[in-house]
Amino acid sequence: MACLLRCVTCCSVQRPGRRFFQTFPVLYDQQAHKGVRYKDVLVGVPKEIYQNERRVAVSPAGVEMLVKTGFKVQVESGAGREAKFSDDQYRAAGAQITDTKGAFESDLVLKVRGPVFNDGLRMHEAELLKPKSTLVSFIYPAQNPELMDKLSRQQCTVLAMDQVPRVTIAQGYDALSSMANIAGYKAVVLAANHFGRFFTGQITAAGKVPPAKVLVIGGGVAGLAAAGAAKSMGAIVRGFDTRPAALEQFKSFGAEPLEINIAESGEGVGGYAKEMSKEFLEAEMSLFAKQCKDVDIVISTALIPGKRAPLLIKREMVESMRDGSVVVDLAAEAGGNIETTKPGELYVHQGVTHIGYTDLPSRMPTQASSLYSNNIIKLLKAISPDKEFFHFEPCDEFDYGTLDHVIRGTMVMKQGKNIFPSPLPKTTPPPAPPKLKSVAELEAEKRAEISPFRRTMTSAGVYTAGLSTVLGLGIASPNAAFTQMVTTFGLAGIVGYHTVWGVTPALHSPLMSVTNAISGLTAVGGLVLMGGGLTPSSIPESLALLAAFVSSINIAGGFLITQRMLDMFKRPTDPPEYNYLYALPGLAFVGGYGASLVGGYSIEQMMYLGSGLCCVGALAGLSAQGTSRLGNALGMIGVAGGIAATLGALKPSPELLSQMSLAMATGGTL
Repeated sequence: MACLLRCVTCCSVQRPGRRFFQTFPVLYDQQAHKGVRYKDVLVGVPKEIYQNERRVAVSPAGVEMLVKTGFKVQVESGAGREAKFSDDQYRAAGAQITDTKGAFESDLVLKVRGPVFNDGLRMHEAELLKPKSTLVSFIYPAQNPELMDKLSRQQCTVLAMDQVPRVTIAQGYDALSSMANIAGYKAVVLAANHFGRFFTGQITAAGKVPPAKVLVIGGGVAGLAAAGAAKSMGAIVRGFDTRPAALEQFKSFGAEPLEINIAESGEGVGGYAKEMSKEFLEAEMSLFAKQCKDVDIVISTALIPGKRAPLLIKREMVESMRDGSVVVDLAAEAGGNIETTKPGELYVHQGVTHIGYTDLPSRMPTQASSLYSNNIIKLLKAISPDKEFFHFEPCDEFDYGTLDHVIRGTMVMKQGKNIFPSPLPKTTPPPAPPKLKSVAELEAEKRAEISPFRRTMTSAGVYTAGLSTVLGLGIASPNAAFTQMVTTFGLAGIVGYHTVWGVTPALHSPLMSVTNAISGLTAVGGLVLMGGGLTPSSIPESLALLAAFVSSINIAGGFLITQRMLDMFKRPTDPPEYNYLYALPGLAFVGGYGASLVGGYSIEQMMYLGSGLCCVGALAGLSAQGTSRLGNALGMIGVAGGIAATLGALKPSPELLSQMSLAMATGGTL
């Protein structure tokens, strides 16, 4: 107790005064805040000296945003000249103009390409960096270990824009996607420039121009951008990817997704595709070989992180393409997807133009610089959200899709220590939560549900009404012939309904055409009523002659138009067809009937049965792509058998047979 009293009495009692309330914020800042105030951070934007590089890391609009945040910004003179940004624009945005050394001696250096050797200063750009400074640029640490060593000697902290994780929260600063989007668009523009025809099909007074056919390999950002650009220009676009999700995205862009008959998914890590099995690759090569013979333009974008780009288009495939075709290899910098690509070059190999440029984003410098600038500014704001102090700290343990995931994934070096690659996140990507229905929606569904009793009662009522109708028709039938006709009509309706139900939409027109041809069997009625000798002897016989003549036009024209429609579905790469062999069953059917007549047999009813089955088979065949040509052949056999059986049953005189033959032959040739 005495000790406690001594402590209390030894402490001077102070009333809350002005000094206490002024000192506390300062102490709070020193303890809670880490890093440096924005106003004390000097940001440098050097000029890019990499060969053919025309981009700049920060646009004048980006400089203005940095200055508003509190940074001091200095830009190397002429840094934005190739991107159409003048020094005056940077000054107006709040930046100072400096020389090369001044830009690199900043606390935070923002670049596009990683540091390279400067021939003018005879020094490597990494050596120009201020010790313990921070560098933000494309680095590709796995491919550039020597550059990482140079940066380590300068004790730099490095943020690699190429290592930004492909997660939802990082979409705004995913520079690879921004540049890939530009590369895909530019690839189509360059291909159109070197292609000798229109992309879109046209019908002019001078003739018909077919649309260009474009094959896009790889359904990443660049591939989808290329597919969208080519489709908007009117080309026929086909897309291939090993990932089912990418094929769905191709389809959403209006492109035709190409698949192979091997169930293997190519989903990899980080939004890239993985390496596939040997069997899958062989089937893939076979598909590409067929496509190269048919398409006019090939745009390849396939990449595998940290490895050489997969070789997908062999030399013989390129040489099988038509003269004037164009191939664009967006993976040229990583070795290329096309065997005949020369990275960085434009040349022609056996009539096929090869575009192997490795700087497509740089060929649209203004747009590329603006997007890259936005990516960097958003990244800096995200990793350092404090409004007064600039600071970010990587964590080795983090959850998937969080800001810590972005910071640790992007940072490849911390104060000279190489911390690449990033460890895996503790958690995996969460699945999409199921949509919960409201109480009102659940109650509405419950009210809409039909009880099993009511459902069964409704079905039983329908069948009761149908069978009662059948009995009513039997009672009201005037004679047995009417009942037989209704029976035939009912069965024909049911068989026809189930035959053509679910027909492929593309075959609607051929199916209607062959139905039109089969309906030409009304010629049988005309043949039955025809009479006289070489010419009809009465008005009814003349009308019967006219009916047979018109029906013959329907028969021949229907089958001919159906065949022409089916030929439009044929592709040059389809296997050969031998449909003329279907004449064998036709000759056997009609010839066998003729032989039976000579032998004294009467098998007309069996001929009618065979002809009817062939006509039903024709309708069934025309409802599917694979059996459509067989269906047309069966229709011809059925109609021929029906007419032959009618003539055999009538046994016309030679003169009347000549009249019938002339009428049908004349109608058929029209």
